[in-house]
Amino acid sequence: MKEIQLEEITVTIATMFSLGETALKLGLICSLTVLALFLSYSMLNVCDLSTDGCFTFGAAVGAVVAVSGHPFLSIVAAMAAGVTSGFVTAILQTKLGVDSLLAGIIVNTALYSVNIAVMGGSSLINMNRTTTVFTMMKDALAGTPLKGREDIIIAAIAVILVIVFLVFFLRTRLGLAIRATGNNSDMVKSSSINPVFTTVIGLCVANAFTALSGCLLSQSQKSVDINIGQGMVTIALASLLIGGTLLGHGGIFVRAVGMVLGSFIFRLVYTIALRFNMPAFMLKLVSSVIVVLAISGPYLKKQWPQIRRRMTHTKGGR
Repeated sequence: MKEIQLEEITVTIATMFSLGETALKLGLICSLTVLALFLSYSMLNVCDLSTDGCFTFGAAVGAVVAVSGHPFLSIVAAMAAGVTSGFVTAILQTKLGVDSLLAGIIVNTALYSVNIAVMGGSSLINMNRTTTVFTMMKDALAGTPLKGREDIIIAAIAVILVIVFLVFFLRTRLGLAIRATGNNSDMVKSSSINPVFTTVIGLCVANAFTALSGCLLSQSQKSVDINIGQGMVTIALASLLIGGTLLGHGGIFVRAVGMVLGSFIFRLVYTIALRFNMPAFMLKLVSSVIVVLAISGPYLKKQWPQIRRRMTHTKGGR
């Protein structure tokens, strides 16, 4: 009897470890998109809705270049594709007078056709026999204690590099100008800073991170589907809000770490939901509920004293 219980405990621990590892891998990769929204939404105050299309754009470009035999160049090409997407979105906003929300929707819609064209008219690219940065890391880790952890290591390296870049970039003169543009664009204009330039740079950098995230995810799962980025803006926004709730106060580094933590927590909830046989079509509803809770939580916390007073007054009146 004790042996059976011990075996059940061992299986439970192994299952929990496996769930945590899966959530960590996906959380780290998708946290790059969360950090992109952190730059564009939290710093620049621009709600970029082209995230889904840009994520797929980076995945598609990275896959095509990797299949052609250039695993490292695929990462650079994917980020360059993201810069292009961000540039177009920024130009629509700053030069053509298109509202930021509408500009993101337009670019996101256009990128669907662009992504199909990049993928050679197909909706799927298989990379099972393709050399990627993950397969190269797998070979490098063979025979070491880290064998089988290449996905987590590659994703962690990318996340660390992006966080270090953000910490230093947002402290430069250009980075401070971007943050000032997000806080008060009118004041920036009076300070002889060109808000058009800061918006373009901010969106280009942010979309480069989003495309990098898509590239790494596609190479990690060894395939690209045209819908790989569907719903990514909702997932990233939910993770952003969770991270902001946990570590929303402090410097850039602390807040950036909060974004990564929020992404991991969100993915952990996703993974646990799948583990308990939740239908895949319900995951979108889970994402929406998490976003609502993350947004309404801080508001309800502030309003709770007033709500409690009303409830007390109502009971007293009875």
